[in-house]
Amino acid sequence: MFGSPLGGNVARTTSHKVVIPFYAYGAVAFLVAAVLLLISNGAFTGHWFQPHLLAITHLMALGWATMIILGASHQLVPVLIENDLYSNKLAYTSFALAAAGIPLLVYGFFVFNLGWPAQLGGSLVVCAVLAFVANIAISISKSKRENVHAVFVFTATVWLLLTVLFGLALLFNFTTSVFTRNSVYYLTLHAHLGVVGWFLLLVLGVGSRLIPMFLISKYKNPPLLWSIFILVNTALILFGIFFLYHFATGLNYLPAALVFVALLLFAHYCRMAYVERIRKKVDDQMKVSLLAVALLLLPVLVLLALIAVLLVSAGQATNVVLLYGFTIFFGWLTAIILGMTFKTLPFIVWNKVYRHRAALGKMPSPKDLFSHPVYKAMGVAYLLGFVLFGAGILLAAPLLLKTGATVLLAAAVLYNWNVLKLLTHKPFRK
Repeated sequence: MFGSPLGGNVARTTSHKVVIPFYAYGAVAFLVAAVLLLISNGAFTGHWFQPHLLAITHLMALGWATMIILGASHQLVPVLIENDLYSNKLAYTSFALAAAGIPLLVYGFFVFNLGWPAQLGGSLVVCAVLAFVANIAISISKSKRENVHAVFVFTATVWLLLTVLFGLALLFNFTTSVFTRNSVYYLTLHAHLGVVGWFLLLVLGVGSRLIPMFLISKYKNPPLLWSIFILVNTALILFGIFFLYHFATGLNYLPAALVFVALLLFAHYCRMAYVERIRKKVDDQMKVSLLAVALLLLPVLVLLALIAVLLVSAGQATNVVLLYGFTIFFGWLTAIILGMTFKTLPFIVWNKVYRHRAALGKMPSPKDLFSHPVYKAMGVAYLLGFVLFGAGILLAAPLLLKTGATVLLAAAVLYNWNVLKLLTHKPFRK
């Protein structure tokens, strides 16, 4: 009765038993991260290298963003490649390893015990990513369908693997000499491998497929997407070379500028998809997701400002560094997830509950399975909390930080409420 919003038939839809645990875990991680943000908001007036900030960053990066993305990828990749996921067992294995490893890693950072708990947690996360990469790689290799979106996704998974391997090496470097310099020196490279290589490439690749699809737009432009792909990967490689070979800070303008151009091209792609859409009415979830496209530009602008500050000042520009990280994890990544969760998860739940009841009569649509007033309240709370906390970072204002963190916690509670409503949905009775 209801076609997949992902554009594939039921045969190409991965079992809900594989996908839903990732969404549920991500929702809880977001809530826990918001709680930690509230109780640790004072740390955002100091240096960026602090135990609580490291814990929150990794919980947001791994427990929230990566777990949601892994779950969605198991659903989306079969649609992109028009072939089934290679192995549900590998997917279950990936979830179990990550679910066990992330709390150990975050706990290790929070109490700053980088011994066996953190190292075991990091090792489990690496094994989880290996299982995921193997599953995606084999799935794509068995498909006869090749497209730019699948290339984005696969390349992003390779960068994810490099990110977690490098991160694990840095973790061991705190207690054993793995590198010639201390781990703090390499954290900038580690962070950008993950943010640009994993998150950004993945978001661009999947977003370029989903946004036209959800807008019901006829717009397609593979050459433009290939240009974006080349720009982002070139920028990341150049940044790595400049960092490892100690080139002047000013040269980092080049990779930052390349990413900025790529994002402007992607914004143009989304605008054209919007202009050529068939469905004129845009729902609230798509509005939040399109807002996230605009928020993509914000971290790059902050980065360019940070480079300028470092060039003209001997200071550390701590508040700008903190704002940069905040706009990435609580900005565009969170905005994208808040929007796309309620475009993809309702269909997954609907397919689970109503797939075999399609002949029984009138049934709800996927969008009827969650509360739209709660969703709108969540969106308002998120935007308000993001602005207040961001201003608190820039101004080093404790009251703004605490208020912003409280409102963001409210947004996380509302998000979890709606996710729980979805996951506990029972068939409507006549």
